[in-house]
Amino acid sequence: MPEPAVPSVPSASPAPPAPPTPPVSLAALLSREDLGLRQIAGPPAADVRVHWAHTSEMSDPYPYLLGGELLLTAGVHVPEAAGSGTYFDDYVARIVEAGGAALGFGLAPVHDTVPRALVAACEAYGLALVEVPERTTFSGVARAVWQLMARARLAELRRISEAQQGLAAAASRPDPVPSVLRRLAGRLEGRAVLYGPEGTEIAAAGREPGGEVRRALEELARFVTGHASSTATDTVAGTRLAAYALGTGQGFVLGVAAPHRESGDHTIASVAAVLLSLLTGEHQSGTGAGRSSALVRLLLGARREEVAPLLAGGGGEAPRWHVVHARPDTGTPDPVSASALGAALGSPLVDTAEEVVRVLVPVAGSAEPAGTTSTTASSPASPPAPQPGWVLGVSAAVGPAEWPAADVQAARALARARAVRAPLVRHGDRPALADLVPAGEAEAHARALLAPVAAVPALTETLRAWLSLHGSWDRTAVALSVHRNTVRQRIARCAALLETDLDDPDVRMELWFAVRDPRPSE
Repeated sequence: MPEPAVPSVPSASPAPPAPPTPPVSLAALLSREDLGLRQIAGPPAADVRVHWAHTSEMSDPYPYLLGGELLLTAGVHVPEAAGSGTYFDDYVARIVEAGGAALGFGLAPVHDTVPRALVAACEAYGLALVEVPERTTFSGVARAVWQLMARARLAELRRISEAQQGLAAAASRPDPVPSVLRRLAGRLEGRAVLYGPEGTEIAAAGREPGGEVRRALEELARFVTGHASSTATDTVAGTRLAAYALGTGQGFVLGVAAPHRESGDHTIASVAAVLLSLLTGEHQSGTGAGRSSALVRLLLGARREEVAPLLAGGGGEAPRWHVVHARPDTGTPDPVSASALGAALGSPLVDTAEEVVRVLVPVAGSAEPAGTTSTTASSPASPPAPQPGWVLGVSAAVGPAEWPAADVQAARALARARAVRAPLVRHGDRPALADLVPAGEAEAHARALLAPVAAVPALTETLRAWLSLHGSWDRTAVALSVHRNTVRQRIARCAALLETDLDDPDVRMELWFAVRDPRPSE
């Protein structure tokens, strides 16, 4: 019965820890001409794997071994009568019991030759015995082991990197799932299978294994089904099996069968499992396909009202939306932090432009969050809540046709939030006095009133910010990211061009009604 690899099951005799580098073959160490090592007993060097080198002159090295060592000794601990008793048998037995990989015996200064009884004991217990010549130091042997391990680690990292690039490229093909399976099977020289929630084989690639192996892999896949982020391994008929539950929570499983297991294979298969999790997760949820469809329809001329339900993840009536503008408290936003903000606000529709992050958030029917500041009055629909490390400006809840106007509202709300040092400011949609004037007449009056400054957008924007902040030079400078003297100069220029007294409250009120209208026709 296969056992889960994650989480691990405690054992009475746990396996010795392995270093974070792949082991090296004893044959590779013997091939170093500068060392002059010679194997004189034990199994073939190609079958012996060395994890590290350790020197000890203890008669019983067992307590000091972790397993996988090339144990180096000059035989200082060997008594004169050792050849006539069981000393070497006991010594070698303890090394084998501790999991030692090989024994290196140094010639001189104690022994001129390797004791024959030691050679016989190593043959009897199947321990590789290596003769270390007088000119070769133990530290030189240890350094050679680590050099070979470093080369093996570099080769492993290069192999993993190339596999990751290949798998990522396969995931971007028109047939991503079969492509990923084909690339994985080729890398592992085996079989890769994607199982569905019912344990059925959805797609596969690579050499078809025998019936016994195929059935064992199916059983292993059923074992991990429903256990997100879990894996299980087994070996059947000399074939290494592994199953990876994909992290979608939908019951998909990646099964792998390979004739051998090289260092790094688990990492490569894990990368494939992550990619398949993303592919199967998007297939199940449909959100990725919905966003793609929305983009295509917009590019082909569809109206915003038609694509909005796809962006919201459903196909029913178009919801209302908030547009959110955000800036971090310090520094500039990056794609990772922008995506994290979108996730916190509950929307994947994120855009980063210069120093501002814009998020399009579907309105949820929850209570109004506390700790916010409104420019007018609270909206009937709940705006997003403040987020640590961010300053937010939130528009009123609008339909898709009003997205451009909401974008302007959010930008102004963000400017005000920065000026008043509030974590979040939102624009309200309560009817105001300006709504009593027909829109066409209000727009015509605003254009005529602002005509003297309309040719210079900086003047109009500065006038709008200055009026919204009750004539505060400092707050306006903060909101516009300019010097307070620049604000004074622009406002003075506006007063001259408009030929009016901006200290007059009636003038300010009339100008505010003119500059505040955020409609697209502005």
